[in-house]
Amino acid sequence: MRPLLFAENDSFWFETLRNFGHAAYGGADFGEVVTTAQNITAGDYDGWHDQWLATADRIATVADKAAAAGHRVSAREAFLRAANSYRSAEFFLHGHPDDPRIAHAYERSVTCFRIAAGLMTPPIEPIAIRYESTTLPGYFYRAADEPRPTIIMCNGFDGTVEEMHFYGAAAAVERGYHVLSFDGPGQPGPRHREGLGFRPDWEHVVGPVVDYALSRPEVDRDHIALLGVSMGGYLMPRAAAFESRVNALIALDGVYDLGDWVAAALPVDRPALDRRLRATVDEDLDRVIADRMAAEPTVRWLMEQGMWNFDAPSPRAFGASFLDYHLRDGIAEQIACPTLVCSAEDDLFFRGQPERLHEHLTCKKTLMPFSSAEGAGAHCQSGAQRLAFARIYDWLDEVFGRR
Repeated sequence: MRPLLFAENDSFWFETLRNFGHAAYGGADFGEVVTTAQNITAGDYDGWHDQWLATADRIATVADKAAAAGHRVSAREAFLRAANSYRSAEFFLHGHPDDPRIAHAYERSVTCFRIAAGLMTPPIEPIAIRYESTTLPGYFYRAADEPRPTIIMCNGFDGTVEEMHFYGAAAAVERGYHVLSFDGPGQPGPRHREGLGFRPDWEHVVGPVVDYALSRPEVDRDHIALLGVSMGGYLMPRAAAFESRVNALIALDGVYDLGDWVAAALPVDRPALDRRLRATVDEDLDRVIADRMAAEPTVRWLMEQGMWNFDAPSPRAFGASFLDYHLRDGIAEQIACPTLVCSAEDDLFFRGQPERLHEHLTCKKTLMPFSSAEGAGAHCQSGAQRLAFARIYDWLDEVFGRR
């Protein structure tokens, strides 16, 4: 797909396409995305924030007026679009984690989404899942007042649990599935509120989430699926390898070794890179990383976002942390449930990773490629959500015998 905007900046174009895609489930209007993006200069993080914040504020004002006048549907739709626009506003600011604009836009996004959630029929229920000494934020979507197959889903490296409404939750409920979505450590809710960074052993996150799901009478305990988006395509397979209560797994898209993502961004061979990233001091590699960040917008964003997500003090420290996020050493082979691995032809981040994961699986498995010719070749099929989730949930229907 040729970029319609930001042809010289892959990161800005992908985030714009991401917003276009969320229009499929109510997270944007095409014209709002175009008129916002055309006023932004590629690579200008402050300008990105300012334009998306202005759009979000404008839509939120419309939502407030509609709610005050008793126009329930109009208010719900506008609050959903405002929530997504606020999410987008703070997206590129995490290189300076103390920037007050981050917390402001994030909190406004959550507030608008929760208002919209309360206006759904039935309402989407905000939940708190007990986890170690704190709780994880999430939402429970009821498709009906009876036990149903349930999809537990999470986002990835940079997305919010609220964004999962557009990345799978709404599509699942349309098809009669209950949904339990959540933010784990390193993801926005726990990162903002408790300062928790990512952990590679995601089974210790998903275990309490499954416990919570099984405590609800609506959940059919014999038909529980995990779905992970983006980096969630590593997190959920990692959890499934150690969680026997899961009956199906969807990796959207599949990830086998996140260390390869860092290696692809730096001109150092992988064995040497692993050793040097973990070294106490390596000023030469620090300079290489700084040069790559200055030259490549996607590398700059990856390193700055990663330092925030992982609570890492430097780009190299983040890169070293990422090396632990892999399904090597027989981990992928431990996944026992039927597994769907999605693959995007022109994936900006994980090209080749789904195929590697699929190759190592020993369970009943399906590789589902999405092509650029059908408009679905971008990372996580952004811009083709209706097409993608039709195929994905048709697969799950087959696995769960729901035809």
